[in-house]
Amino acid sequence: MPRARLRDLGIVTGTLPPGQWNAITDVPGIRVGYTTLIDDTPSIIRTGVTAVWPRGPEIWTDAVFAGIHSFNGNGEMTGWAWIAEQGLLASPICITNTHSVGIVRDAICRLAARDKVEMPWLLPVVAETYDGWLNDAVSFPITTEHAIAALDCATTGPIAEGNVGGGTGMICHEFKGGTGTASRIVQTVGETYTIGALVQANYGSRDLLRIDGVPIGRELGPTEVPTPREAGSIIVILATDAPLLPIQCQRLARRATTGLAWVGGVGFNGSGDIFLAFATGNHVRASETISTLRMLSPDKMNALLQAAAETTEEAILNALCAAETMTGVHGHTAHELPLDTLVNVMQRYRPRPA
Repeated sequence: MPRARLRDLGIVTGTLPPGQWNAITDVPGIRVGYTTLIDDTPSIIRTGVTAVWPRGPEIWTDAVFAGIHSFNGNGEMTGWAWIAEQGLLASPICITNTHSVGIVRDAICRLAARDKVEMPWLLPVVAETYDGWLNDAVSFPITTEHAIAALDCATTGPIAEGNVGGGTGMICHEFKGGTGTASRIVQTVGETYTIGALVQANYGSRDLLRIDGVPIGRELGPTEVPTPREAGSIIVILATDAPLLPIQCQRLARRATTGLAWVGGVGFNGSGDIFLAFATGNHVRASETISTLRMLSPDKMNALLQAAAETTEEAILNALCAAETMTGVHGHTAHELPLDTLVNVMQRYRPRPA
């Protein structure tokens, strides 16, 4: 069976409706770009960079409110201390492999200099997960140019999933993992808002993997699909066009934990599970000394909190469904989730009417 997204297989999780593309780019203004590196000489390279623009290049002077939650902190996300202090995000976000965080972070600074961004200093956000089981990480293949290329090619609309960008060499629940995305549309206080998620999934044990409560991981044990090493870490980026303040963004970020748990993530000691949520519904412009803000009432946030959990869950599952079997360094192979078997198992547990 060819690779397909979860819903294309007839499998639906959650109760809220997705957006047009069922992607983080359903949130107006958001753009996503990738650089994907797959090469066998002179080193075995399986890695890349994912770039997310919260509202295009205007983010440099028109910041968004943001919040971060560390479910388990064996990982890195640069710039988090200033977000925790100030609650503002005023630069693009990148995700890459563990050993490339520094050069990708510096590349964002170089991009700002190239484009003559009028900011006296920069604290960019770059997050990571480790791909050294498939990728020769110590060859340090990612360059400044690779990171800038991902930022420059970012676009709206449908985006690629699986073995792309920073997710190229990642493993999830002992299957091939990587990049995934999803979205939800919610209505509250007479307004319609979009919530989107983008994940770099590289965590989890096989026997804990569940889809809509079905123990897929136990059904597809090592006798069905060979098992690579246990992976660690997931980065979740959540976005919404709702008018939220920083503490509300932080609350939204925490709900990614629920979506992760639904799939089978528990935050192991070696896992870097770091989540960032931002909201474009307010404008904090550098040219203003006083900004006029709106805030969604806290007791009207329930639908957004549910959507954050649902989009995280489906984004992880889309990453698993899209990712293809990959052989990397030292002959290590991460096998794809077999979609035909997945459909059969789901049908056995959740029979659909004839």
